[in-house]
Amino acid sequence: MACGLEVRRLEVFVEPGLREKFPDIPTMVLWISGFDNSRYAGDLEGLEATVYGEIRRRYTLDGLKDVAVFRAYRDFFWRLGIDPTKLRPSSEALVRRILMGKPLPRINPLVDAYNLASALTGITMAAYDASKVRGELRLTWARRGEAFKAIGRSDVMMLTGSEVVLRDDVSILSIYPYRDSEHTKTERITREAILVTCGVPGIDVELLREAEEAAVRFIELLAVQH
Repeated sequence: MACGLEVRRLEVFVEPGLREKFPDIPTMVLWISGFDNSRYAGDLEGLEATVYGEIRRRYTLDGLKDVAVFRAYRDFFWRLGIDPTKLRPSSEALVRRILMGKPLPRINPLVDAYNLASALTGITMAAYDASKVRGELRLTWARRGEAFKAIGRSDVMMLTGSEVVLRDDVSILSIYPYRDSEHTKTERITREAILVTCGVPGIDVELLREAEEAAVRFIELLAVQH
């Protein structure tokens, strides 16, 4: 898929109980290595300028609520009991930030790459340090009383059982598709990552594929030494 990166497709098992309510949650996952997350290899400012320009050409703040891909995430949030006007889908939040004239936060080459791909395509994405992931990936309902420590939060959340979660054999990687775990976050020392392209009902798989391909291109640009 990309010169300089090693990329392998992974499968995600969706538990039957979750499929009963959501028969179609299209999720794509890649294992990626061959990048250097400790420094920027390519022109981040140039890539940002290109993506920001396209987003400003394509969208207005007032019109975002009518964009099909953002409506699909909002509808999914409502079905989970989440008000998307208070907790924005992450891809929409990135686009809103750009339209408001604010740059995206710079975290590390990997995160910056998929955030730009997410903003460009409207598809929510996440990545996890593969060295911290154990066993198979599964989308399930959370168990009532499960503890979850999210990136950027000092408290430990106690889940209610109404959340959709992405988990491995040991722990929860994310509350799907909007909050990631502190434990499995990528860092500057990360050398292998699991990239998740987070679909929801109503989003075409082709758009997920477009987002995934953009993320891999951007990772290669920003995190592979040429």
